[in-house]
Amino acid sequence: MTDTDLARGTFADPAVLLRAFGSARAVLFDFDGPVCDLFAGATTTDVAEQVKRTARRYWGPLDPSVEKCDDSHGVLGPLREMYERSVPRPSSLPLELAEAAVTGLERRAVRTAVPTAHLYALVDLLLGQGKRLAVVSNNAEGPIREYLGGRGLGSKFDGVFGRSPHDARLMKPHPDCVHRALRHLGVPASDCLLVGDQLTDLGAARSAGTGFLGLTGHAERALRMARGGADAVVSSYLPVLRAADGSSVCG
Repeated sequence: MTDTDLARGTFADPAVLLRAFGSARAVLFDFDGPVCDLFAGATTTDVAEQVKRTARRYWGPLDPSVEKCDDSHGVLGPLREMYERSVPRPSSLPLELAEAAVTGLERRAVRTAVPTAHLYALVDLLLGQGKRLAVVSNNAEGPIREYLGGRGLGSKFDGVFGRSPHDARLMKPHPDCVHRALRHLGVPASDCLLVGDQLTDLGAARSAGTGFLGLTGHAERALRMARGGADAVVSSYLPVLRAADGSSVCG
């Protein structure tokens, strides 16, 4: 794979995809991106500001690392870190309210989330080859299960492993959700492939020891994934389906 290939959008050849999927006994999907478009490009700044206003009310001035976050999920980790560093330890209520606010946002978003193109075909292909599927995500587990159940996908996934409601520092790139999925599936990390659209997904995969398939239409991110050790990078699931179409081994 060359930088020229990546710039042209040719991120993986069929043989690479066949190896990546063919050697996997289980495939772990990130949720927002690989399974659906959760927020459809909408900003989550309003919820981030709500979280910060609540924290200021109880804690006073916030750390710069918290103040600069304008994303609902991005603010959770720094908020937790500020809490852990504080002496004496302040009220934990802002953490609980922040988690509830972000989960509420996700619960509203799943009602209108759009399935990722060709996901159903890929899921059926993988299940037909005897592979086990799970979701590993920085989103809360409840909204993910609601989405999967409402879209007829609930029975196709062996488990959902989302954001810890007790410690946002365990979100990817921390491998916590991947480790929980591996324990549940009883499959070695080396026999799993993680499908993700963010560099944090790649970080979690590398830390946990799983394979990684990048799914992104952003050329620069694709290049960074490839340079960071991804097994393959694609801009859609179509190359995977096409690679498998001419092979008896799932690609």
